[in-house]
Amino acid sequence: MKGQCLCQAVIIETMDNHELHACHCGNCRKWGGSAGFTFATQGIDIKGKDNMTSYQMVAWGTRNFCKVCGTHLYFHQLGTDNYYVSAGLFDDMDFKLASQIFIDKKACYYELANDTSKLTESEFITMLTDGCK
Repeated sequence: MKGQCLCQAVIIETMDNHELHACHCGNCRKWGGSAGFTFATQGIDIKGKDNMTSYQMVAWGTRNFCKVCGTHLYFHQLGTDNYYVSAGLFDDMDFKLASQIFIDKKACYYELANDTSKLTESEFITMLTDGCK
């Protein structure tokens, strides 16, 4: 799959994955105004790295974005090859919402009607840390 930022200064290629996750954490909501819609992938190929910057918002990961147009690109889990890539980079993809994480942090001003699995912050962090052992 190949996606790009608004100004096309950054192009990201990933393995095919059409399974989206909605993150309701406070950081995602501040970052984009609502839930963050991403898909998980191992490793990515980036063209235009010079046009990127990152921000370490939590101890275990960075948010990465285009420094030209500000497009949100991905979240990288530090110490791993795990990336959570923004679904908005990819045009006309038939994504399917599979799960919601940090459901206990979801803002009261929206509801997602999709029937998905729902993990609390604690459940998600446990899943991440158990996967790294």
